[in-house]
Amino acid sequence: MDRKKRKSGLLEELQSADRPISASALAGEFGVSRQIIVGDIAILRAEGHKITATPRGYILPKETGLPVCQIACKHDASQIQEELNAIVDCGGSLVDVIVEHPLYGELVGNLQISNRMEAEDFVNRVRDSKAAPLSMLTDGIHLHTISCKKPESFDRIREKLRELGILLS
Repeated sequence: MDRKKRKSGLLEELQSADRPISASALAGEFGVSRQIIVGDIAILRAEGHKITATPRGYILPKETGLPVCQIACKHDASQIQEELNAIVDCGGSLVDVIVEHPLYGELVGNLQISNRMEAEDFVNRVRDSKAAPLSMLTDGIHLHTISCKKPESFDRIREKLRELGILLS
């Protein structure tokens, strides 16, 4: 299969997917190496497709129309699970984490976490990879973009994070 057909196939796969798809899974499906898929995704992005790389794979975000907000938080690595659980338990979905780096400016990590299982999976990957979370680059200070189906969920999230001593205000 040539690159043009493969890129078209990749877009179709991502448009129909309801969850992130790993580069390895796409490579197996298209019979090429993972690096070929990574290159194809880079070209698709350069062509203007809004493909997002998450810790679980690639997604083509769908417009949900859900309200979003950003909240500022501060905590150490031991409180990540507590923070994520509080947000999803109060009706939020974590879109990303953002830190302001003194050299690179704004750094964004795509999360796409909507439930406790995804939160636990993320925390396990942090532990297993031994990689520092972005928030550790800024002494624990970070922003989260959060979407909610109900606007009142934002208030519940802020209140719960305030109770936990995580909300930065």
